[in-house]
Amino acid sequence: MKRSNERILTTHTGSLPRPADLVEMIQARENGETSDDASFNLRVKAAVAETVARQIEAGIDVVSDGEMGKPSFASYVKNRIAGFDGQNPEPRIFTDRAEFPEWNARSSPISAVLSVRPMCTGPLAWTDKAAVQIDIDNFQAALEGADHEDAFIPSASLGIISEIMHNRYYPSEKAYLYALADVMKEEYQAIAQAGLVLQIDAPDAAMGRHSQFGFQTLAEFRSALAQRIEALNHALEGIPQEQIRFHLCWGNYEGPHHHDVPLREIVDLVLQVNAGAYSVEAANPRHEHEWRVWEQVKLPDGKVLIPGVIDSTTHFVEHPELVAQRIVRVARLVGKENVIAGTDCGFSTSAGVPRVDQAVMWAKFRTLAEGAKLATRELWEYQ
Repeated sequence: MKRSNERILTTHTGSLPRPADLVEMIQARENGETSDDASFNLRVKAAVAETVARQIEAGIDVVSDGEMGKPSFASYVKNRIAGFDGQNPEPRIFTDRAEFPEWNARSSPISAVLSVRPMCTGPLAWTDKAAVQIDIDNFQAALEGADHEDAFIPSASLGIISEIMHNRYYPSEKAYLYALADVMKEEYQAIAQAGLVLQIDAPDAAMGRHSQFGFQTLAEFRSALAQRIEALNHALEGIPQEQIRFHLCWGNYEGPHHHDVPLREIVDLVLQVNAGAYSVEAANPRHEHEWRVWEQVKLPDGKVLIPGVIDSTTHFVEHPELVAQRIVRVARLVGKENVIAGTDCGFSTSAGVPRVDQAVMWAKFRTLAEGAKLATRELWEYQ
């Protein structure tokens, strides 16, 4: 994992908007309307090349494949692993949204592909191990000759899979998590063995407090989170920490968020994840103040913090000076070499439902790069 040794590097959290024609192909595949793998794979490969080039053009140093071929950042696993079936009849409740039903009814629609929530109804086993290798091959082809500092592929956490696709087969939640660990570790290892950085996408580590555990105590949520982290660390065994990023968020949607668990209530558990970097929301109005957590909490030696300095749910294009301020105040607490400037979350965590207009998103990426340059001048004291 590259560090900001000479300047503040920039990155994001992975998911990017898919081209409209690719979205149609993904939806057709999800609906069982087509199985034309050859045409789909060719279009995904081209889309990955396109999005990598645009990231670099916008000034992003540590790039991703944009998750171009995935229906969503987490539900894609149901297409690769046997054991998921049916449809969970229980609604997925977010306590902040439930408190404002009229607003919730007219807020942005949830992606059709993300709303499909099968359950775990049988033993988990790989049915499509080739899928992750295709992701890797497409990405490496796009990176060849590209002027980038580093590259990562996101992969779903055990916790978010278990939250979206509930256990109806294993004797306990712990047994389910370790079964997930035993299958997902193969995807995790494949990404790392390819020489890429593995990002674990774990919104459940924060969002779970006001969704799955919204009507339970903080202690109960922390206990569940600790169990998930223990299982995740089991799945990550053998992968060097410097090749792992851990991303957590409070839900990639513009909403009240007034029931979000404070970072200070979970940061001790988050830092127990065997990762070399931690990607945390730090730009939106509910969590921007939490940079001060790092006044009391020491970032462990050798670790990297990736604060979100760009909001992924609003069409405001942040001013470069504001971006620089956000970077500098964190860098002065944890060390400039330990900071990579990032985004709060992905800009299209499910296919076809981008949170921000694509043209505006690229403008936000450019201002992220501009802000990182300003922060570099201030932190390294040169023009």
